[in-house]
Amino acid sequence: MTTTPSTTPGTSTDTVDVLVVGAGPTGLLLAGDLAAQGLSVALVERRPHETSNMTRAFAVHARTLELLDTRGLADELVKTGRPVSALRFFDKLSLDLSRLHTRFPFVLITPQYEVERLLERRAHATGVRFRYGTELTALHQSAESDTVTAELREADGRRTTLGARYLVGTDGVHSRVRRTLGLPFPGKSVIRSIVLADVRLTEEPPGLLTVNGVGDAFAFIVPFGDGWYRAMGWNRAHQAADSDPVDLDELREITRRALGTDYGMREARWISRFHSDERQVPAYRTGRVFLAGDAAHVHSPAGGQGMNTGLQDAANLSWKLAAVLRGQTAAPEALLDSYQTERHPVGTMVLRSSGALVRLAMAHTPPQRTVRTLAAKALSTIRPASDKAIGLVSGLSIAYAAPRGAHPLTAKRAPDLSLREGRLHQLLRGGTFVLVTPADTAAPASPTPLVHAHWKGDRTTALLVRPDGYIAWASDHADPAALRAALTR
Repeated sequence: MTTTPSTTPGTSTDTVDVLVVGAGPTGLLLAGDLAAQGLSVALVERRPHETSNMTRAFAVHARTLELLDTRGLADELVKTGRPVSALRFFDKLSLDLSRLHTRFPFVLITPQYEVERLLERRAHATGVRFRYGTELTALHQSAESDTVTAELREADGRRTTLGARYLVGTDGVHSRVRRTLGLPFPGKSVIRSIVLADVRLTEEPPGLLTVNGVGDAFAFIVPFGDGWYRAMGWNRAHQAADSDPVDLDELREITRRALGTDYGMREARWISRFHSDERQVPAYRTGRVFLAGDAAHVHSPAGGQGMNTGLQDAANLSWKLAAVLRGQTAAPEALLDSYQTERHPVGTMVLRSSGALVRLAMAHTPPQRTVRTLAAKALSTIRPASDKAIGLVSGLSIAYAAPRGAHPLTAKRAPDLSLREGRLHQLLRGGTFVLVTPADTAAPASPTPLVHAHWKGDRTTALLVRPDGYIAWASDHADPAALRAALTR
């Protein structure tokens, strides 16, 4: 076990199963999942509860909507935004999301605060102990202890400590948890001085998603559906620091340069300037401390994958922590280590794909623009390439490494199957495994809680679906001995 070079400052008077640091979408989903399994969970957030979290995210992709559906939240979230079934970039690249095999064949355009609102409500309902206005100042763990001790500074200035069996840092790109552990965050700044705002327009753009790059500038406009639009722009000729003033005139000029018009941009409810980094921490786990979301990886906003990747991190980690804390696995360390082996490659993939998109948008030399044109044409006209692109952007084609000799379905996403007992996503709402077998198969004895469901037809395949919707085991024949072995493993 890796330890932090510090000494525990006395004994904590309070201990929880899991301490989550950071109440963004990733932390809220994780905390709610754990509390729903009957675990004691504290969530600390340095912002006061009343502080609005005006953040960059606005896109919820299909795989994330599926994960929210297994928590009974997706349909309500869809009502808050606008589904976009086609993504168009650079005038020549078009991706048709309606071909996706899911209940959600689109990207949902909705502000991040709508996602947080639903997840916060769920976390409160499941019993998460919120501590807003509370900042982590230090954490301590040792190889001899089965707890992590966190030093906290409360809103009133008091210093307190809190013990936890495990701690998860979901506290963003400037993560105090990551810095306290002394972990590197290698990478680089890809693009500086991006202007971001929520604005009103006098003229409605012709498409639901408007984006273009002309070499020296690019701009992006998408409607929320309530009269407000998310607008983003970058001007190669004006590379200001994040702290420099920014106003609506600057965004208007960028938009006119990239799109030919600013659509009568006339009001901003907020506006800011930021830079885009590509970074990833080498280790998502250090002893009893984990990192998830932007605390573990950060990348360009191209493709809108940041919040989605963090939520999928949380869904992967939450059931594993719950299984270990409830004694449902014979190999707890191996299960917890699988969070790194499964999610770190996904973070790397997102870094590469979003980075490729932003570099295409920034193309300004003739050779670069030629490459962009050829890439856009290939992705728009070659069906296998297009299918691969929409599978990656939506998250539906993300799969994990399967053991050697495993069934081809193992470690892949399970679609929302229609079963005799109901939809698979509905059956996963209890946070347990779901075993799918032929109609005449009896319920097996299981060392872990599960829901047993049956195919509607005469299909003979047996599937064991993990709580995060991935297939843990599959067989073309429901052999009782193999099934018992899979459940034990």
